[in-house]
Amino acid sequence: MVANFKVYKKCSPNGKLAVYLGKRDFIDYLSGIEPVDGVVLISQDYVDNSRKVWCQLVCSFRYGREEDEVMGLNFQKDLYLVSEQIFPQIKKPESNPTKLQDRLLKKLGPSAIPFTFTFPQCSPSSVTLQPGPNEIGEPCGVSYYVKVYCGETETDLTHKRSTVTMGIRKIQYAPTKQGRQPCTVVRKDFLLSPGELELEVTLDKQLYHHDEAIAVNVCVRNNSNKVVKKIKAMVQQGIDVVIFQNGQFRTVIAAVETQDGCPVNPGSNLQKVLYLKPEMESNRHRRGIALDGMMKREEGELASSTLLTSPDVRDSFGIVVSYAVKVKLYLGALGGELTAELPFILMRTKPSERVKLMPTDSVMIEDIPEKEGKVSS
Repeated sequence: MVANFKVYKKCSPNGKLAVYLGKRDFIDYLSGIEPVDGVVLISQDYVDNSRKVWCQLVCSFRYGREEDEVMGLNFQKDLYLVSEQIFPQIKKPESNPTKLQDRLLKKLGPSAIPFTFTFPQCSPSSVTLQPGPNEIGEPCGVSYYVKVYCGETETDLTHKRSTVTMGIRKIQYAPTKQGRQPCTVVRKDFLLSPGELELEVTLDKQLYHHDEAIAVNVCVRNNSNKVVKKIKAMVQQGIDVVIFQNGQFRTVIAAVETQDGCPVNPGSNLQKVLYLKPEMESNRHRRGIALDGMMKREEGELASSTLLTSPDVRDSFGIVVSYAVKVKLYLGALGGELTAELPFILMRTKPSERVKLMPTDSVMIEDIPEKEGKVSS
């Protein structure tokens, strides 16, 4: 039985170059990253004229608004992770073609050339910072794309008519195993008070999936002479833009406040479970929150936590995303506050079908015309 493959196809405006990829999401397993494998189809006109065709894997890091780029300022850096001349071929491919590449090569003919690129081990994940409602231009964040163009050298200024760029994503999925259950205890003593106020916060688990409710178990033991008047719990998203020394930001993306069970008077205890649900719907217009890298015609989703093999292993052009639950006890104007904080992991689940298909961009291999030249776009 012959397996059916769906592929993503994109042509240059002049129809002379076309890129075929089997998927656009590439998974970072920490121990390794899936390679980018695809096929470039070159028009017979280019083959006959022996034009040079280059293929590149590019990481684009935008750290400022496009509308603020005036007087020669540029807030975008393009990092060419891999650059290779694929026609005329200088060296033969080191590895055998994948099943997808083999099917495409048989279907497209001798003008099709396979390529396989490998991400650097510490390359950052795809992240987009949500722009404001009135902002225009490309949003800040980290994105990737495969670029194919015709030129004499790999640093040539490319012409739009003979260039293809197809966006891809480098993503992480949630681990299959839960970590240690988060728990913390904080205490506060007061001047002229013999006892102390104790706050214990426990989460029901360490790893949560998107749109999943977080159960926050709060236990208050009041051995002081102060009165707890109100309790507030919130989820904070932390963003660390590594390139900037002071590029750490925190945004509240879910919160709940209650006076149920309050006041907690001296000598009293209170145990309560509060539920928080970090979701995109309530943060759709909040500027600056981190979203998972987006493709066109896709709705945004809160960015997953960034998993690192070590805290010191972070790319200087990356954006590290983290989450934490913070619980506050309000003691009035004179008593102040008591705060406890617990980090947790928020990530997307690995789908049963690894490739998330977008029908508007994908075609069946069987539907590709069998021609030994250009493919109609």
